[in-house]
Amino acid sequence: MSGKLVEETWVLTQGAAGMENQCLGLAERLPLPVRVFRVQLKRPWRWLAPRSVGSPFVQTAETSDKFSPPWPRLLIGCGRQSIPFSRAVKRASRGRTLTVQCQDPRIAPSKFDLVIPAEHDDLSGSNVFPILGSPNRVTPARLAEARQKFAAIFEPLRAPRVAVLIGGVSSTHGSLDTAAAERLGGMLEQISRDHGSMVSTSRRTGAKEAAVIRARLASTDAYCWDGSGDNPYLGMLAWADAFVVTADSVNMICEAATTGKPIHVFRLSGGRHKAKLFQESLARRGIIRRFNGQLAQWSYPPLDETGRAVERIRALLDLGAPPSDMQGQGR
Repeated sequence: MSGKLVEETWVLTQGAAGMENQCLGLAERLPLPVRVFRVQLKRPWRWLAPRSVGSPFVQTAETSDKFSPPWPRLLIGCGRQSIPFSRAVKRASRGRTLTVQCQDPRIAPSKFDLVIPAEHDDLSGSNVFPILGSPNRVTPARLAEARQKFAAIFEPLRAPRVAVLIGGVSSTHGSLDTAAAERLGGMLEQISRDHGSMVSTSRRTGAKEAAVIRARLASTDAYCWDGSGDNPYLGMLAWADAFVVTADSVNMICEAATTGKPIHVFRLSGGRHKAKLFQESLARRGIIRRFNGQLAQWSYPPLDETGRAVERIRALLDLGAPPSDMQGQGR
């Protein structure tokens, strides 16, 4: 296959929104056009990923996006299914495509040019660049746009406004079961009497748990997104004076932290040791505190780990410093 490169960034994931957004958070801050591919291997090879046997181009599932040369100058991947394709493109481009992998790839980091895991994954290597949490797409420009776009919904809410970001039923970072939803709903009912509350569940939130929380807030004027119309998530980030976030979502906590506004974390049962290390690191930096039903105000420098990682990629690509109007985006 040809070793010719095209001046593009390719984003490769298996299609999960959280993974794709991590890659896009990096790609969108670089001066290369971005193409997104959602890839998957056939059975049984998909079960072997991140390892594979033979060429993934032959083993590609019918539902997978297809791609061919010329190969990109930069490839950013995330997730097990992306890894065989990333390595294959590296070989096909004769080593000229720069390959970046988000999260711990579960194989030797030396298989990539750069690996960007979370600090709490405790991964090391000469080409490993750990960051606190995960990359994201939140920048001051996107927040400013969202603040204007959703002003008609959120400006009428009384200040101070609190954005409540609710994650899933079960994850390695904890489980939001019905009992936890009832406890959280009761706390939110109380603070919604004095704050303009903006509540958003996620794709992983169970229907029963979401219904419990909405029922507790029915007697208040809290805004609860029902899933219809444009997703107001960025608008909530932009209008919030404080946050309540369930402990299970690294992505939502990191996105809220880009604002420099106080984040109250609602603890959940379960959760691995790495999840606790992540939260302890944020607490030491003054970013999060435990949510006990009361809201406090404090400040900290907005978190921009995405920007730090982008600077490292720019150096590897020999792109030099970004234009002055792009410096500090997301900080």
